[in-house]
Amino acid sequence: MAHTNYAYAVARIRANELQLFSNQLVEQLLATKSYDECLRMLLDKGWGDEAAAGIPTAEELLSGEREKTWALIGELCEDMSPFDVFLYANDYHNLKAAIKLVCTNTDDFGIFIKNGTVDCNRILNAIKDRDFYELPDPMRAPAQEAYSALSQTRDGQLCDIIIDRAALEAILSAGSASDNSLIQKYAELTVASADIKIAARCCRTGKSLEFLRRALAPCRTVNVTLLARAASEGMEAIADYLEGTDYAGAVSELQKSASAFECWCDNLMIQSIKPQQYEVFGIGPLAAYILARENEIKTVRMILSGKLNSLPDAAIRERIREMYV
Repeated sequence: MAHTNYAYAVARIRANELQLFSNQLVEQLLATKSYDECLRMLLDKGWGDEAAAGIPTAEELLSGEREKTWALIGELCEDMSPFDVFLYANDYHNLKAAIKLVCTNTDDFGIFIKNGTVDCNRILNAIKDRDFYELPDPMRAPAQEAYSALSQTRDGQLCDIIIDRAALEAILSAGSASDNSLIQKYAELTVASADIKIAARCCRTGKSLEFLRRALAPCRTVNVTLLARAASEGMEAIADYLEGTDYAGAVSELQKSASAFECWCDNLMIQSIKPQQYEVFGIGPLAAYILARENEIKTVRMILSGKLNSLPDAAIRERIREMYV
């Protein structure tokens, strides 16, 4: 789509950005006394379906807000493919879910995620029929390999790393193919941060170097060969390696916890997309809005979960993301 055709879309996005939560509003949510009070404030702010009967559950509320985001983008863009990169994680989650359902002969208990690029029933039927050619080309080989791993060896962890790596490779491939710098940055940061989290987790659980090499997805800003070797040596070696990369600032957060590191990465992404608030053409402002909404939904999820489980405000605040506006 030509840049001039995005002018109306960007104007609509600017109007919707006025409804995005600020850091101050997030603090107000955090200051609520209970889960119910927090939920009521969200409903007062326009979250949820006004036509729905009763009070929604947290999951219904969050899922509904995500659907609103994609419905808006669908209204504004005839071609949704430039934004597929944000949905590949859902596709591969659904692939993993389908393989596990089929291999364990269990029923679907709502584990599939909506808003993927491939209908979850198509994925499930392809796995049931062992017809991997019914899947999009990039999913075929990892689907067959993961299915074989789980059905023949019952190695659920091997199934997971095959599909998780394939998801990261799909995201990076889409980012590399995009001519939009924001999408390129999103893909690179998503894969790099996932590699670092995987390395840290494998280090703490004593996974082998071969396991690490199989799990990590190569990307531009992380040398997975060096990262795997560092992870096989210990957390201090991972920190030493990261000090020489773009992620040196995350070392102290990674040493705290995986969730602290994830928060750092999310904040880095939000900081990098903020200039899109001043762009008037192109898909950048739309892509930034999608990421801003996802960041907002993730933050609200953490607050609601914390309230529901009576966590101290300080413990919840540690996980709060920086807002886009």
